[in-house]
Amino acid sequence: MDEIVKKLAGLGLPGIILVILTVTSAGSNVAVVAALTALGGPFGIVGGIGILGLITVVGDTVAGYGIEAVLKAIYTERSKTESVRFLLKEIKDLPISEELKLKLKNELSPEVIIDTDEVQAPKTIEIVEE
Repeated sequence: MDEIVKKLAGLGLPGIILVILTVTSAGSNVAVVAALTALGGPFGIVGGIGILGLITVVGDTVAGYGIEAVLKAIYTERSKTESVRFLLKEIKDLPISEELKLKLKNELSPEVIIDTDEVQAPKTIEIVEE
């Protein structure tokens, strides 16, 4: 078992995904092949294996820079071609912490997102005629 664990650990996240696919399919090779084929979309099982490789690259990038930096860069790039309002709604629905959501929103539109503690009540000016 130690050898299997070492080999799967060498694969990283794709190894974990492969283990999960195997366990959920009750060890059936057909189910694992079907899952990889579905994951690969129109490219079939080769595409599924390629997706596992892509997961490794993305995982290494996220580990190197941190999830916050990667998400900020992605949303900044997307804001060049997509509506900021749409991106803000998308960020609201992400399964991440509220703190990270606020940082991402501030990255996209710092002038729109303000803390409610900083907002002051409008001043009332009374004009008196003499």
